[in-house]
Amino acid sequence: MRILALDVGDKTIGVAVSDPFGLTAQGLKVLHRGEEAEDVQHVLELARRYEVEEVVIGLPRTLAGEIGPQAQKVLRFGELLAQQGLKIIYWDERFTTKEAEKVLLAADVSRKKRRRVKDILAAVLLLEAYLEKRRKEAEQSNFERG
Repeated sequence: MRILALDVGDKTIGVAVSDPFGLTAQGLKVLHRGEEAEDVQHVLELARRYEVEEVVIGLPRTLAGEIGPQAQKVLRFGELLAQQGLKIIYWDERFTTKEAEKVLLAADVSRKKRRRVKDILAAVLLLEAYLEKRRKEAEQSNFERG
């Protein structure tokens, strides 16, 4: 079961996908935003190509945990994808982009290259966090069953 992860911004969408077993995340690409309908179609094509069952979308809440203007845009985009039949899961991603930037700085990646890969890495980190949560829930469920 593959899972697609999206780090949705105003100009780009970072995309990552899990392996078929839902264990690891790999960066896929950056989609440059255009018309909303085109963006939805691009995501639908990726979902079909990789046979995903779920789409995890980073929800950029405010530091207080509230839904701000950017999160409202992300929710609208997720709603458009859901209307096309995709199962959408929102994941709190308040610090994902900053974490991606830190990782790239620590790896001494040039500023030019950081711009190109930051959104992909943010989607990978988002997906890794979601996959880890799923693993822990499965382990807990197995533990409770005996």
